[in-house]
Amino acid sequence: MNRLEFAKKIAREAGELTLRYFYDPEHVTVERKTDESPVTIADREAEKLLRKRLEEQFPDDAVLGEEFPDREGNSGFRWILDPIDGTKSFIHGVPIYSTLIGLEQNGTNIGGVIAVPALSELVWAGRGLGAWHEAARFNKPVPAKVSNCQKISEALFLTSEVLTFDKSGRRDSYKRLERSVRLTRTWGDAYGYFLVATGRADIMVDPMLSDWDAGPLLVILEEAGGRFSDWKGNATIFGKEGVGSNGFLHDNVLRILNET
Repeated sequence: MNRLEFAKKIAREAGELTLRYFYDPEHVTVERKTDESPVTIADREAEKLLRKRLEEQFPDDAVLGEEFPDREGNSGFRWILDPIDGTKSFIHGVPIYSTLIGLEQNGTNIGGVIAVPALSELVWAGRGLGAWHEAARFNKPVPAKVSNCQKISEALFLTSEVLTFDKSGRRDSYKRLERSVRLTRTWGDAYGYFLVATGRADIMVDPMLSDWDAGPLLVILEEAGGRFSDWKGNATIFGKEGVGSNGFLHDNVLRILNET
């Protein structure tokens, strides 16, 4: 089995594991990490499962994950794991959390998967293979394509949490972009980028983003016809911030975010 097929398989498996704990507040204890972000047994067990499967199938590959230390490798491949992206949604019983897997080869993003287990949806992409959307209502994978919205005044803008703009000293950027678009919603975390990649939203912005949060985003959005970058326009998952768009609006979004 090639690595991209394997990524889809284990993303589904880890997602199924998280559903055992989903919306079960009596049995899921929420802990706080050193940065005050929440973590649960579901986060840790899902990442343990992903790491176990990778160790069994690709023992020479490196692994970067949110919950456990990095694993070194010598194959040139590296997996980037976020077992539950959107833990705040997860612990409140909101079904828009995701399991994320990104894949690099020699430092280049070559594949990615976003699985949304509570909604039975998945989007995946491989470099040069296009982006594909799978859902219970489809008989087979269908192409994931960004929207064709070309006017920012008609755009739907998503973000994960408005407070992060305050924490990063960028509240004015949020206000400018919100005034420029038709509609703003906080259907955020990786699910927001999922919506952009499948044409249901036009812009997704995070002023604060960890590496594992962004692992699959660049390749998925680019293969779906859109763009992903940091706020400077660099196409990277390591910028500690993110802007995803349908491509048509990207430069205008960056201009608005960075106005002084």
